[in-house]
Parts: sequence; structure tokens; C-alpha cells
Amino acid sequence: MSGLRTSRTRLAGAAATVALAALALTACDDGTGVESEGTARPTGPTATAPASPVSPTSGAPAPGSSGPKTPGAPSAPSAPSATGGTAPRGPAPSGAPVTCEGSTTNTAAAPLSRPLDHLLLTVTNTGSRTCHLYGYPALRFGGAQAVPPAVEDSRPQAVVTLRPGESGYASAHLSAADGSGADDGRTENSLTVYFHGRSGDESVGTGAHPRLPAKGVHVDGSIEVTYWQRSMDDAVRW
Repeated sequence: MSGLRTSRTRLAGAAATVALAALALTACDDGTGVESEGTARPTGPTATAPASPVSPTSGAPAPGSSGPKTPGAPSAPSAPSATGGTAPRGPAPSGAPVTCEGSTTNTAAAPLSRPLDHLLLTVTNTGSRTCHLYGYPALRFGGAQAVPPAVEDSRPQAVVTLRPGESGYASAHLSAADGSGADDGRTENSLTVYFHGRSGDESVGTGAHPRLPAKGVHVDGSIEVTYWQRSMDDAVRW
């Protein structure tokens, strides 16, 4: 009887040992590194998604992703505002307008058959700046001491301004066709044209010396001159 009890005790101890071993295997499979039979695990490194997708063509971040930024990269300069004051100014206009005078103009004098006894003066700006023809031409025929008066009705509404290459006009009524002049008149072969300044009371620059016909022109005491005009038609109306 004692031998039977001893065998049962040994069997019970062996069963307990097997049970404890099974529990240990189960615990190790829960995370201790011991694998149960038939369980497969990947052996390579675990794949991870890239931090930011990259465009396959340029290497730049794909749309929708800000991508990695390079430390210290300079930012592009911003364009100046169209209405702001940072845009550079262009160069100032070259040369302000000046007063027309003999050295920057060419003056021609041509006798007219209609109106009779009139002389047409044409002044062309040959300079590089715009010039103003103020008032009326101060005419000096030969050695005359006085200049003819201006026809007040011919005063234009604005100063005649000539850009380079443009011309202005005036006419001189040289003598009375019916002989009603203040004197018998005289023949003149030379003419000097002086130009008025802004005030109209002084001459500026150099005078012009237009050529007269070889036979000269007849001048008497009724001589008068128009103000400078923008068109030839206006110059010969008086």
C-alpha cells in the first residue's frame, strides 16, 4: 500500500511540472521573445512612410506637402509695389523748354503777293529743346532805331510753343498800298529779327538775319507786325 501511494505522489508531481511548463510557454509567447510553433514574424526592418512625399521629376515636395526646408536659404526679394515709394524713379526729362532765339532757330523772310506788301516770317526750331515764341518779332530794317508796333488784334490766346523741327509764323505789313503811309517810304535790303522774353519787354539771345530779296523791300511809316502765330493762315490774316 505504501508503494502505491508513493507512485501516485510521483505522478502528481510530474503532472504539476508539466502544467507549470505549459504556463511558462504561454507567458513567453505574450511578449517575452519565445515563439509558439507555426507563428511567422517578418525578419527584415519595419517599413515606415517618408516624412514628406517628393515629386518624382524635380525632387521638390509634392503638391499638398510643405516638404523639408533648407536652413538659412535666402528668401526671394519681393517686387516693389506699383503705388509704393520704393520703385526707382526714371531719369528726369532732358532739358526744360527755353525761349526761342536766333542761335536755336532758323528764320526765313518771304515777300507775299497776297496780301499785298506783306512779308511772311517763318521761324523753325533747330535746337534740341522745346522753345517758346513770346509776344511778337522785334524787326529792325537797315539802321532803323525803332521797331514796328504789333497788331493787337492778332494776339493769340496762348504762347506759341515749338518742339524741335516745328515752325511758328508772323507777318509784317510793310507799307500802305494806296500810298497813305506817314512818309514816302524807303527801300531796305537788310533785316534783323529779335526775340522777346517772357515779360515781353526785353530781347533775349541773339537776333536772326533772314535774307531779303536782292531788290530789297519797300517800307513806310505804316509798317506793323503780327504776334507770333501757330499757323501760317493766322499770320497772314492782318
